[in-house]
Amino acid sequence: MKVTVVGAGNVGATCADVLAYREIANEVVLVDIKEGFAEGKALDIWQKAPINLYDTRTVGVTNDYTKTAGSDVVVITSGLPRKPGMTRDDLISTNAGIVQSVTENIVKHSPDAIIIVVSNPLDVMTYAAHITSKLPRTRVMGMAGILDTARYRAFLAEALNVSPKDIQAVLMGGHGDTMVPLPRYTTVGGIPVTELIDEETLNAIVDRTKNGGGELVKLMGTSAWYAPGSAAAQMVEAIVRDQRRVFPVCVKLEGEYGIDGVYLGVPVILGKNGIEKIIELQLNEDEKQLLETSRGHVKEVMDALDNINAAKA
Repeated sequence: MKVTVVGAGNVGATCADVLAYREIANEVVLVDIKEGFAEGKALDIWQKAPINLYDTRTVGVTNDYTKTAGSDVVVITSGLPRKPGMTRDDLISTNAGIVQSVTENIVKHSPDAIIIVVSNPLDVMTYAAHITSKLPRTRVMGMAGILDTARYRAFLAEALNVSPKDIQAVLMGGHGDTMVPLPRYTTVGGIPVTELIDEETLNAIVDRTKNGGGELVKLMGTSAWYAPGSAAAQMVEAIVRDQRRVFPVCVKLEGEYGIDGVYLGVPVILGKNGIEKIIELQLNEDEKQLLETSRGHVKEVMDALDNINAAKA
């Protein structure tokens, strides 16, 4: 199996490192526009193979997509990271151009690849990649839900003083302030979380999760990378190994949840064909309203991208 990661910055390099360390693919190709950058990162990852005992070959290239030919899965992390004071939506124009260009090159050399988008603003960059690739929606998806769910689970594990391994949760909606955590579907070792934590503490954790990316930007001056890179690698693993894992993933909805033509995070089954099935939960009225608010926000940014593309035409 061959996996390409486009963008050798912190997120892309972390993703490539996890893929190599876990031997998820035989070869991982790291691509970047900065001369020598991907080559250096790939070489560094390869040189620790004898230490951490893995066989995955990591190869770096500067803007040469011929070396990515025949990739089974491609992860797009390219684009500008958020800076303090920036929203994800501030990045739309620049990052859409980057994602569209990368997608064209990917499809040219790996027409059968499954594409995972990590670039921000996530939901709209998934839209940009999908319309550019002209691939089925099952093969172009965005990574956000796994990251957001991981943050939520980590905060809960801290508050409850339990292992994060035992916490299962679902998050839906857009990646950002309008995401929709679902405490009703959150369990700790099979026990509903609402039986273990008071409502005020749980609500505070939900709010912290919604602003999880912004919290890290304030602390570090740039976006996170360990958790996002690892989350993308987990999606790749589910596809490459046909694990049929149930993950929240950004995908174009076509009638599911009463929503059509908008890219939102929903629970799916992820396997060798990409999105094998979209799972429709029975949401209550409050949850439906939160999802509708999230849909409206994502649709606004999608419309903004459409206007930018129309102006360029």
